[in-house]
Amino acid sequence: MAFRFREFQVYKDAKEFNRSIISATGPLKGTVGHELQSQIRRASISIVLNIAEGSDKGSDKDFNRHLRLALGSLNEVVAGLDIAHDSGMLSESVFSKSIKAAEELALQLGGFSKHLTNK
Repeated sequence: MAFRFREFQVYKDAKEFNRSIISATGPLKGTVGHELQSQIRRASISIVLNIAEGSDKGSDKDFNRHLRLALGSLNEVVAGLDIAHDSGMLSESVFSKSIKAAEELALQLGGFSKHLTNK
């Protein structure tokens, strides 16, 4: 298959996480809110794109490096959500749901990374 990343569950879940982040950050208002919304969304997209890009690298070591970059972007999303929540721009329920989804995706990315390291 030319685009093997499309079969990985972590890729599918990262796309779903991205959709949920777009929805969760919809209510961010004002100049700071719009800037934060843009940054969080770009970081969320970066997760998906790093999985895709890394899957076509020549080695598991290179793929693993991209999975680690995806984890870095996920941390960026969580930090942005923290700031939005602390500033009163995100409700507790939206924040909690997003953090739970981020934790689940982090476990998947970490597990996939570990798998590649141990091959």
